[in-house]
Amino acid sequence: MSQTSIDPTVRSGHHPHAVADLRPAGRMLAALVLPVGPAAVALLRFVLPYDTTDTGTQIVHKIAAHQDRAGLTVWLGLVAVLTLVPAVLWVGRVTARTAPRLTTAALVLLVPAYLSLGYVTCSDAIALYGATHGLPLRTVADMYDGVHPVVLVGGVLFVLGHVSGTILLGVAMLRSGSIPRWAGIATLVSQPVHFLAAVVLGSHLLDLAGWGLNAIGFAAVSVVVLATADDDWAPRPAARAGA
Repeated sequence: MSQTSIDPTVRSGHHPHAVADLRPAGRMLAALVLPVGPAAVALLRFVLPYDTTDTGTQIVHKIAAHQDRAGLTVWLGLVAVLTLVPAVLWVGRVTARTAPRLTTAALVLLVPAYLSLGYVTCSDAIALYGATHGLPLRTVADMYDGVHPVVLVGGVLFVLGHVSGTILLGVAMLRSGSIPRWAGIATLVSQPVHFLAAVVLGSHLLDLAGWGLNAIGFAAVSVVVLATADDDWAPRPAARAGA
């Protein structure tokens, strides 16, 4: 005599409940956020009231003379801190399918670098506070240069990590097959252009262009993310048993 199998959830009186599928909303969020961080840094580098190669004393005097621009750079730095790490992780989700090792190497460099960016921008915030509250600029300059060794460590992590990491991520984008090659090239060359502009030439306009290339490359990834099927982006959420 044959027996009919009974679903355990039916036998127990429990029925599975569908879980809201947030993958389309997640892809939309990723697409919106991806270019924001590089674009914020592009504008930051353009309005920055001093040059990267200036001494601490020169930087503090220029911040005191251009407090509105200095304040804007601090706010733009916050935007960058909040958006750059998720952005590179989302790019990595796309590139890891075809270039897992390159993607991993890029993220190992980029995530700590962008997490350290807050320590870089806090020096400007400290200098701006001193300038707006009438502290002696010599004292402010001493604070800017030596407030704590962690600021120096964070600066080194940021500089080394974001330049080399973005180059590797650009190569991974080139190998992805789904991201346009021009977007990978734009991302790859963006940070060498930034380094040339900031350290060698002292050109804020060229710096804007360098980080702008990074933003354009990430915007191209946004288009790819929007065109990605939900099942390719993330696993379908499993139904949960209900009472």
